[in-house]
Amino acid sequence: MSTPDHAGQGLRLAPFRGLRYVPERVGSLAAVTSPPYDVVVRPDGLRHLETADPHNIVRLILPQAATAADRHRRAADTLRRWQEEGILAPDPEPALYVYEQRGDGMIQRGLIGALRLTPPEEGVVLPHEDVMPHIVEDRAALMRDTAANLEPLLFSYRGDGTTTGAAAVIERVIRTAPLLSTTTEDGFAHRLWSVTDPDDLARIAGDLSRQRALIADGHHRWATYLRLRAEQPAPGPWDFGLVLLVDTARYPLRVRAIHRLLHKLPVADALAALGASFRVRTLDVDLPAALDALAEASRADEHGNAYLLAGDGRFHLVDRPDPELLASTVPADRPRAWRELDATVLHSTLLEHVWKVQDDPEHIGYIHETAAAVHQAERHGGTAVLMHPVHEDVVRELAEQGVTMPRKSTSFGPKPATGLVLRSLTLN
Repeated sequence: MSTPDHAGQGLRLAPFRGLRYVPERVGSLAAVTSPPYDVVVRPDGLRHLETADPHNIVRLILPQAATAADRHRRAADTLRRWQEEGILAPDPEPALYVYEQRGDGMIQRGLIGALRLTPPEEGVVLPHEDVMPHIVEDRAALMRDTAANLEPLLFSYRGDGTTTGAAAVIERVIRTAPLLSTTTEDGFAHRLWSVTDPDDLARIAGDLSRQRALIADGHHRWATYLRLRAEQPAPGPWDFGLVLLVDTARYPLRVRAIHRLLHKLPVADALAALGASFRVRTLDVDLPAALDALAEASRADEHGNAYLLAGDGRFHLVDRPDPELLASTVPADRPRAWRELDATVLHSTLLEHVWKVQDDPEHIGYIHETAAAVHQAERHGGTAVLMHPVHEDVVRELAEQGVTMPRKSTSFGPKPATGLVLRSLTLN
């Protein structure tokens, strides 16, 4: 990631007193963690987490009640009660936290801290996706009531590849005993260390002051941070937000697609509406083979965009869009890389023009897990639109040009586990 013009105008990651589970008061640390709120999409997944441990973090990030206001109040009451009962306790002094995830053939390490909020025009934090206002409103109400950052956002920056600065601190700290170590049911091992030494903190600060970051995961929560900061008197704790910063020169992230579930559009109707505007091939294969076919079609750049439709018990490969249709439906005032994105063509051409599907929660769901998207479509008679992931370099190129992708275009990971460290905005 390119360097800001002046030292000190880059990233500022501040230490904070982490609010963490007291291991002796819960069944296990693994049992109280959760994926990020927007990955827990299915009711059965929510129930599984709620029953894993009575103190699972999902009761704070996705509280259940009859109304939104009641949900947010319940989360605030639960957070306060857990602190009073000693379920959650603050660390004794402010720290940055080194966080490691290990599993599925990869290792990811980064720094968790309170990142100074900056407006988009400063170009220090680069979004790459649009956000949905109703989600920002919901997250803002929850954060406002709890006065806490309940889960770290995933940000990436591009270091110089050497073991200096922040990288040197991380690599030395991981050779010491961690604050916590646990393995979640997805097989990932998680470890956390605190960094409090003034020299280490200064070394990290100097390094990060020359960097800017890409929002890998957490656009809605970052927009929430910015909204709430505008409501609060400055300076204060609302000027910062909880993030995990990962140097992708050392620890590259994985990019996966986020699939669409069209609740009210049956597959037969979706196929019929395509007419001759796309090539359609029905595949008599299982899901992995169908995804292989999608990947192969997506690699054939000269033929453009490709999607898999599912929901009727089969897979339908949709590719080779009509160039004239694209020219008449895709906005021409954006870079070519944006115009050619699968998500751009899906939203501008297929959803708006061909299928005439409104982009709201009643009509479209966004699902990270491929099999879950297919299952939901088959169960409820809708259409799952399975996407191929965008390459990280494309995401970064567009972000550096100030061009945002259609919402929910990418899923970077591995995402930090929620529940290992929280940030209360009421702690000194």
